[in-house]
Amino acid sequence: MLDQIQPENLLFIDIETVPGYSDYEQMSDEMKFLWDKKASYISKQEQEPAEAYTKAGIYSEFGKIVCISAGIVYQQDGERAARIKSFYGEDEKSVLESFKLLLEDYSRKKDFSLCAHNGKEFDFPYLARRMLINSVALPGILDIAGKKPWEIRFVDTMELWKFGDYKNYTSLELLARVFDIPTPKDDIDGSMVAKVYYEEKNVKRIAKYCEKDVLTIIQLLLRFKGEPVIKDENIFFTGEE
Repeated sequence: MLDQIQPENLLFIDIETVPGYSDYEQMSDEMKFLWDKKASYISKQEQEPAEAYTKAGIYSEFGKIVCISAGIVYQQDGERAARIKSFYGEDEKSVLESFKLLLEDYSRKKDFSLCAHNGKEFDFPYLARRMLINSVALPGILDIAGKKPWEIRFVDTMELWKFGDYKNYTSLELLARVFDIPTPKDDIDGSMVAKVYYEEKNVKRIAKYCEKDVLTIIQLLLRFKGEPVIKDENIFFTGEE
């Protein structure tokens, strides 16, 4: 399987999400009621719904996407190179529409697939659900209803690492350490994204963090394949175009 996966045929992605509102009290009474029901199922420490609302960003019905970073691998002067860009901002629909245009462009490649870490359980379905909520028509690659398993063009580095062990979750951070993948020091981590977004209002800082995760996914897949990681001088961050 691994020898059949060609990095040049993949679009590597990562998303960053936050709760739909800055705090619990900003929700309508109806949404509070629905969140209270959700919180009763997910809270393991008997937290009050308002306290548990910090976790709302991981649920597509109560959260929103603030950044999508995407990366490609290609050949440059006989060596592999990577280019990574981000779509980000406060207008979620605009972010999703811009990313959709990228997906439609890359879908012209016959063997094109999406790749993410834990993508099958988080990134891919979250993207599809938020597109529907925002009235953005699903691009073909995310519209998997009725498709046979071999027709779904998703590659998931966490699934590759599981080797059929479905009870196990392994973070991207841990795998990067285990495989000795050089990663830039981050000034934030995933638990800080909502604070950076709502309190600092610095979505560009979030985008830089998201881009580093995309780079790590690229390097991790290469290490899975027993190939060298991409050199620093061949890595390009293009930002928002």
